[in-house]
This record gives sequence, structure tokens and C-alpha cells, in this order.
Amino acid sequence: MTLALRSPAHSSDTGGGRLPLLDVLRGTAILGTLMTNVWVFTSPGAEWGFLQNGSGHAGYGSVPAAAESLFQLVANGKSFSMLTILFGVGLAIQFDSAARRGEPWPGRYRWRALFLFAEGTVHFVLVFAWDVLMGYAVTALLVAWLLARSIRTQRRVMWWAAGLHLTMMCALTALLIRTGGNTGGGSGGGVSQRVVDLYAEGSYLDQIAFRLETAIVLRLEPVLAFALMVFLFLLGVRLFRAGAFAMDATGRRIRVRMLGWGLGLGAPLSAVSAVGGGDLILLERYCAAPLVAVGYIGLIGAVVSRIRRPGPLTTGLTSVGRTALSAYVLQNLMCMLLCYGIGLGLTARWGDTGRPWWVMGLWAGVCAVLMVGSTLWLRRFSAGPLESVQKWALRRR
Repeated sequence: MTLALRSPAHSSDTGGGRLPLLDVLRGTAILGTLMTNVWVFTSPGAEWGFLQNGSGHAGYGSVPAAAESLFQLVANGKSFSMLTILFGVGLAIQFDSAARRGEPWPGRYRWRALFLFAEGTVHFVLVFAWDVLMGYAVTALLVAWLLARSIRTQRRVMWWAAGLHLTMMCALTALLIRTGGNTGGGSGGGVSQRVVDLYAEGSYLDQIAFRLETAIVLRLEPVLAFALMVFLFLLGVRLFRAGAFAMDATGRRIRVRMLGWGLGLGAPLSAVSAVGGGDLILLERYCAAPLVAVGYIGLIGAVVSRIRRPGPLTTGLTSVGRTALSAYVLQNLMCMLLCYGIGLGLTARWGDTGRPWWVMGLWAGVCAVLMVGSTLWLRRFSAGPLESVQKWALRRR
């Protein structure tokens, strides 16, 4: 088995230690996923209702509609792509750690990926149907195998995956335009009343049964985005080895280029796709958004590099990043208990009253709880709750 070589820049920059910027980026991406998911939790019929009613923006005809659309536009697909890139970075770190210890690869990492898949399955069944962990676990197994191959092979697969993904998204978008496939208006009128009642008044066991019943449809995103995830994983590996996350001159130079190319190309494409309506939703979420995510990484890196003394925001984001798995699951669990009828039932109680302001407030409140809670937790423990369970299970294995 041929192990891929690390670049000299990477070896000198990290030395096997933590890169602070990665924690801030990971924390931002975790809270960013909630910027998208909070609209799912607060929609009539939750995940299934969001699909039935169309997942496009609310439009720009009024101040509330424009605020909702812009709020969604900032995060839709971008946080998913950023988190995917960072997952690839984490995989590269695991690979290098195994190489330093002289361990075979993928070796024990297979069990880590399988454990993540199991965690994602439980999360899907019990909490939230739009789970990303299962897709990441499957992609990680493939990319882990690729890391033991040559750099040339990795680059070929990376660009083949990008080409396949773009071809598929363009073909599906052409089909949507031709058939008018995404016509949801965002008002709730297209949602089955049975599904609305299920999440507003139904039992927890009934909701679990419904997720299992509709699992094939609700699990389509990882299938649609699999080639994109392979590309972004390998992009994360490549950026990490180039030193893009180090706080030295090389890292700053790479991040400036990421900021320019990512936002320079991605932001206009994302805006045009959003204005183009629901028929362009695939281009917005799965083509323009990854470019914007690269720009976000460059922008956040530029800001962090200028911070001399971390404040509450930086500390909170770092803490969430260090407990990313626990924070991701907890934010969805909190929203489920706050929005569904099995908890406070805010979706049915408030509905369109005060929307989108109460939804944005919900997002901000959950983010504050996660940042404060994770900071306090790390003062006593070295890792998040689920991270600790994962380490314990892998040690047992």
C-alpha cells in the first residue's frame, strides 16, 4: 500500500497539534447548518412539509420576505459545503497521525467511519431526517481508501467527481425548468394536512414511524451530492496539505486567494440562482454554494488572523468547533423539542405570526446556548459528550 506523502509546509506548520482556525471554522459551519435547518423545523410538516411545499426563498416583495430570503441565502448549501471541506481536513489529519505512528491505513479509521454512520442512523431515526453524518461516513470510507493511493490518483478522482457532479446538476436543472418541478410557494398551502397534524399533534413514535416510512425520499440528498462530497473532501485534504489553515504567511496568502475566487465567482452565481427561482435551486445549493463556502473560509481566516485577543464570539465558536458532533446533534434536538408538538409546539402556536423574526430569534437563541454551554463544558471536560462516547467505543473496539 502506497501512503501519500505530506508536504513540507504541512509538516512544519502543524506538528501534530491543533490549528485554532479549524475550530473557529468548524464552529461557524455547525451554527451555519442551523441557519438552514431552522426553517425546516419551523415549517408546517417539518422535513416532509418543507419538501412538499417547495424549499425556495420567500421572495423579496416585502421586508419580512426579503429578510427571510437573505437569511436563507447566506447559509443554504454554504455551511454544508464548508463542513464537508472541513471533514476532509479532519480525515487528512487522521491520515497523517496514523503515518506518524507507523500504523496501517485506513486501519482503525474504518471503525471510526462505521461508528459515525451508526450515530447518523440514530440521529436520522430519532431526531432529524436531514442528517449529514451518514453521508459523510460513506464518503469518508471511499476517500480514506484514496488517501493511501498516489497524489495523482487523488487529483484525478477529485476532478472527475467535480465534472460528474456538475453534469448531473445541469441535467437535473434542465429537467426542472422543462417540467416546472419546483413550484412551492412557501406558505404551507401545498403541505399534506396529515403531515402537518403529525408534527403538530402526533406522538413521537408516530413521527419516527413516518421518517422510516419516507426514508428513501428523505435520504436522497447524500445520493445526489455524493460526487460533490467526494470532491469537497479531497479539496479539504489538498488545502490542508498546502498549509491553507496555518496562521503563517503561506496560509494567509492561500486564504486571500480563496476569498477572492470564492466570493468573486460564487456570490454572483448564488444571487442569480436565488433570483431565478425554485427551478435553479440545485445550481444554487450544489454548484454556487460550494464556491461561496471556499470564500467564507478565506473571509473567516482573514478576520481571525487579525484578532489579537479572542473575545466571547471567537471563544464560543471555538468551543462549538471542538464539540462539533455534540453541538450538531444537540441543536437539532433542541429545535425538535421547541418546534414540534411533542415539546413546546412553537411551529403550530406561532406559525406565520411574527415570521420570519421569531425563527431568526430561535436560531440566535439556540446558537447562544450552544456557545455558552460548550465553553462551560470544556472547562471541565476535554471533549464533547458524543465525542467522548465515540472515543470510548473506539477504544473498546
